[in-house]
Amino acid sequence: MSSTTGLHEMASAAGSGGGEIQPGADAIEASLVTGTSVYNTEGDHLGTIHDIVIGKRDGRVKYAIMSFGGFLGIGEEYHPLPWHVLKYDERQGGYVVGVTIDQLKDAPRYGAGESRWADPDYGRRIDDYYGAPA
Repeated sequence: MSSTTGLHEMASAAGSGGGEIQPGADAIEASLVTGTSVYNTEGDHLGTIHDIVIGKRDGRVKYAIMSFGGFLGIGEEYHPLPWHVLKYDERQGGYVVGVTIDQLKDAPRYGAGESRWADPDYGRRIDDYYGAPA
C-alpha cells in the first residue's frame, strides 16, 4: 500500500463518525465540545460548554468556557474552567468537574458580550481560583 493510500484510509476512518462523539475516542472536534453538558461530582447539571480557549503560541486547549444561569440567553454568565479539571464521563454524555454551585458563584466569570482574554493576568486568576498549576 502506498503512503498516500494509507493516509487516505486513516482519514476516512477518522472521519467516519459523521460528527458523532465516538465512545472511547481520545480526540474530538471543538464544534462537538460546544453545547456539551457540564455536571459536578454530585450529578448536578451546572451548564454547557459555550466555547474553548486555545493558547495562541502552543496550540493547547487552556480553558473551557461554561455558560451558567440565565434564561434563553438573558442573564447568562460565562465561567472559564481550566481544561484539565474537566473529565469526560461517557455514562452522562458530558464533562464532570469537582465544583459546587456555591463555588461557581464566587468564581471568575464574565457576562455576554465581554471578554477578559486581553488581560494576561486573567488566566492566572482562573488557575489560582481552581488551584490549577500555571
